[in-house]
Amino acid sequence: MDAVLDDLARHWPVYASMPFVAALIGYVTKRVAIEMMFRPLEFVGLPPVLGWQGVVPKHGGRMAAIATDLLTANLLDIKEVFARVDPVIITRELEQPLLRAVDGIAREVLEQHHPRLWEMLPTIAQEMLIKQIQVSAPQLVREFLDEVRDNLDEVLDVRHMTVERLTRDRALLVRLIRETSRPEMTFIARAGIVFGFVLGLVQALVWALTKQPLVLPIFGGAIGLFTDWLAIKMIFLPREPVRLGRVILQGKFQRRRAEVARQYGELVANEVLTVPNLLDALLRGPKSDRLVAMVEHAVGHAVDQQVSAAKPVVALAVGTQRLQEMKHAAAQRALAELPLTARHAEGYLTEAMDVAKMVEQRMLALTPLEFEGLLRPAFRQDEWKLIAVGGVIGFLVGELQVLLMLG
Repeated sequence: MDAVLDDLARHWPVYASMPFVAALIGYVTKRVAIEMMFRPLEFVGLPPVLGWQGVVPKHGGRMAAIATDLLTANLLDIKEVFARVDPVIITRELEQPLLRAVDGIAREVLEQHHPRLWEMLPTIAQEMLIKQIQVSAPQLVREFLDEVRDNLDEVLDVRHMTVERLTRDRALLVRLIRETSRPEMTFIARAGIVFGFVLGLVQALVWALTKQPLVLPIFGGAIGLFTDWLAIKMIFLPREPVRLGRVILQGKFQRRRAEVARQYGELVANEVLTVPNLLDALLRGPKSDRLVAMVEHAVGHAVDQQVSAAKPVVALAVGTQRLQEMKHAAAQRALAELPLTARHAEGYLTEAMDVAKMVEQRMLALTPLEFEGLLRPAFRQDEWKLIAVGGVIGFLVGELQVLLMLG
């Protein structure tokens, strides 16, 4: 014992540094593990073995599917979202751009498909015809919106849209997970400091008693492994609050449920289920052919209403085949104008649908296990690799300590 105390006295700076070096090991291994979860977005190295790609972007398709299943099954009712849109209000919001669009479509179609008939009409007759079509446009929009809402499942595949967007945009998927878990990531890194310091005290004692060169690298590896594993567990467990005297234990992610729900709802509303994204899914998604058919039917019906009083005469002057071509052309132009026209109602649609609030409220109603499923897949996939990296780094730093002490 005297020899141990004498060694401590002579080399006290070395022993004093051990807990701090161990704390540094704990912190560094956590930061490396965290960054390895999210970066790089693309594989860096020599594929397929030598190199690395962030866990989240590497398994983007799977994680996007998991996030989407949670969203569509538990957090979002797309029919309820669209039910909040008032056709009367949206028609009022679109009144001026709708009138301009109708004016342009009508003139272009008539000039293209029957230029002689259009040129023969006096200017006043042309204007009256355009005005008549414009008057019927708001009613057409309201009827069309009602039809879309009643047949939403047939024209919109929200799951396909969300998975495709998150898979295609790896940076968005990373942001969705990283932003909602940023405090947890900070906690992991800081926990590494505390756990590492405590184990460093034990490490210093064992080194003083044994002077075995393997003690430091083994302890360094153990610090990296154990603190990585423990920090991840403390994020999620215990799921329910556990009272130990005056102390209440609960996983950090579970304790932040209200904050996470608000952040996640805003991210989904602002980055994923936006009005432009939903409109793009309607127009170009796997079920878009059904929407095109609905537009063709609505426009065709509107044209028939306009010429119903003189349909035999029109059919004779224009021709049945030419009339069908005009209907199709008008429908195609209406589809082409839809994104630009709808942009004028984007503010109202975003406010009315209020996706963020719906997601937030439903997240708060999830069970602890369901709520954990929001973030846990990001850790579970290749989790052992992250912990192993912590162990390897800790071992190497411990070996460096030995070289410094024996050198």
